[in-house]
Amino acid sequence: MTGKFYVVATPIGNLEDITLRAVRILGEVDFIFCEDTREGRKLLCRFNISKPLDSYHSKSKDYKTDKIISLLSEGKNVALISDAGTPAISDPGSILVRDLRERLPEVEIAAVPGPSALTAALSIAGMPVNVFTFYGFLPHKKGRETLFRLIAEDDKAAVFYESPHRIMKTFQSLFEHCPERQVAVARELTKVYEELVRGTPKEILDRFERAPDKIRGEFVIIVSAK
Repeated sequence: MTGKFYVVATPIGNLEDITLRAVRILGEVDFIFCEDTREGRKLLCRFNISKPLDSYHSKSKDYKTDKIISLLSEGKNVALISDAGTPAISDPGSILVRDLRERLPEVEIAAVPGPSALTAALSIAGMPVNVFTFYGFLPHKKGRETLFRLIAEDDKAAVFYESPHRIMKTFQSLFEHCPERQVAVARELTKVYEELVRGTPKEILDRFERAPDKIRGEFVIIVSAK
């Protein structure tokens, strides 16, 4: 009998956000794959879980997928976790899930839902976002400005992730392409210094220029609908 594959959400900052089911599943499976084994091991140690651990990330070769398929074919149950949040959402895990469905169609793939920076930010933004476009992480260079033009032309709200290294350039691009839209910026979600600020792109840009010490952590950006 083919094993079961679990896509398990893990905390995005506060370890108390892990679900009871996630702890149980991680304790029951035979093997766990994660983005970074160091981060994965920290999480498992926190909940006294001792399981074989291996990496699966954006640069993983095909042999990692082969290994997972082999384990499942032997009847082993396998879990996938990311460094934080829900795997396969703007995450290399989506490629793995696709490959499993194509190469091992009989495998049962189960979601173990939980924390997600996307839904956490939307829940506290105070913006009407029944319909929105999620862009994941924006490209570093090629196509970046084209994407901002698309965001400006789209009637729907836009949501995306950004790193602290490019966040100021992002605010500048939003100011240039859609200066009248409202923007919500969430950072350090669920952590001690969690913060959400709102305003026009110019107001947001000015705010962070005055407080460069706050340009740290991962950011979730929500651009209001037209």
